[in-house]
Amino acid sequence: MIRPTVARVDLAAVESNLREIRRFLSRPSTSDLQPPAVIAVVKANAYGHGASEVGLALERAGAAMLACADIEEGIVLRRAGVRIPILVFGALGISDLDGVFEFDLTPTISTPSAAQALAGAAAKHAARPTPAASTDARVASAFPPSREATAGHRSLGGGGRRENHRLHCHLKIDTGMNRLGFRHDNLERTLPEIARSEHLAIDAVYTHFATADDPEHPAFAQQRERFENALATIAALGIRPGARHAANSAALLRDERVWYDFVRPGLLLYGIVPPPLAATLPLRPALSLHSRIVHVKGMRPGEGTGYGLRSVVDRPATIAVVPAGYADGLDRRMAGRAFMLVRGHRVPIVGSVCMDMTTIDVTGMDVSTGDDVVIVGAQGSEEITMREIAASIGTIPYELLCRVGTRIERLYD
Repeated sequence: MIRPTVARVDLAAVESNLREIRRFLSRPSTSDLQPPAVIAVVKANAYGHGASEVGLALERAGAAMLACADIEEGIVLRRAGVRIPILVFGALGISDLDGVFEFDLTPTISTPSAAQALAGAAAKHAARPTPAASTDARVASAFPPSREATAGHRSLGGGGRRENHRLHCHLKIDTGMNRLGFRHDNLERTLPEIARSEHLAIDAVYTHFATADDPEHPAFAQQRERFENALATIAALGIRPGARHAANSAALLRDERVWYDFVRPGLLLYGIVPPPLAATLPLRPALSLHSRIVHVKGMRPGEGTGYGLRSVVDRPATIAVVPAGYADGLDRRMAGRAFMLVRGHRVPIVGSVCMDMTTIDVTGMDVSTGDDVVIVGAQGSEEITMREIAASIGTIPYELLCRVGTRIERLYD
C-alpha cells in the first residue's frame, strides 16, 4: 500500500447483513407462503465495494442469485469463481451475447429487440455441434451450484445453459417507471412471439418500483396492481414463469405483498437503509474510508484556502491536508457542509475539495502529520455515515458509494 487513502470493506458485515435480511423475510406473517429468497444486487462493482470479493461472500452467506448490470459485470463474477446463477439486468439487444452462453448468465428480456437478439443467439448456439459431453454438463461442471445457496430455493433456471435448446431468461415488465421493460398495458401485442419461441424459456417475471423510497407517492401501489394484472395476462398468453420478483431494498422494507418469490436488496446488503426510510434491522455498514494527514499549517486572518480561496478566516486558524479529493469520489459540495474525524472529533471540511486533496479545520487541536483520518466510518465515539454525507449535500448514498474511486485500494477484512 502506497497511497494513504484506502477503503476498508468488511465482508463479514456483508454476510451478516444478508443473514439479517433473510431473517427479516422469515418473520411470522399472515401468509402461509414460503419466505422469499434473495437475489443479491452487486452491480456497479457491488456499489463500490468490489464485485468479486462481495459476490463470493454473498454466495457463502446463502444468496440464491446475484444480479449485475451487464454481461461484462457477470463475466467478472464468473471469473472470480461465483457459481450461483447471475441475472443480467441491462438491455442486451445490441450486445455481444456470446458471454451469456460461455459464462452461464441469465439475461433479461426487456425489449422486443432483446428478445429477437437472444432468440437468434440461442438458435445459433443450439445449432453448434457439441462434444460428447453436453453443453449443460460442461457448464454445470464449470459452475456447479453451491449447496448452501440453492438449498430450499425455487429454481431460477440455468442462465446461458441450453436445456432442450432453450435459453433461460427473466422477463421484465414496465409497470410505470418508463425505463426498460415491456409495457404492462401492451403485453397482448408484444409477448405472443416470445410465448411461441422455441429458443427462449421464461423462468421469472419481474418489475421495478420507481417510488419505493417515497411512502407518500401513490405510484407504488399503482405499480403493484399493474404487475398483478400483467402476471394474469402473461399466464393467459401461455407463459408460465416459475418465479416473480419486484422488491428492491426500500420495497421489501415497506410492503410484504411485493416480496413474491424473490427480493432484490442492494443498499441494505451494504449496511445502509434507503433514505428517508427507517428500519430496525441490525445492519452493519460494510465500507469505511480512511486516510492520514499529510500536512498541517497555519492561516492568518483574511486568508482563504484552496481553489477560489474559500473559507476566509477572521482569526488565526490551523488547517490539515488530507490526500483525498474528487478523483477519489469525494463530492465538491462536501466543503462547508460535511466533516471528517480526527482523534475522535468531528472537524469541518473547508476551502474546496480538490482533485487529489481536501483541507479540514483543526484549529485548537493537537494534530500531527500522519494522524489517522476517517472520512466515512467510526473513530472513538463518533461516526460519519454515507447516509449523513449524502443528506448534507443533497444526494443519495448510492451515488457516493459508487463514486469511490478506482485508485483507492480496497482492503478486505
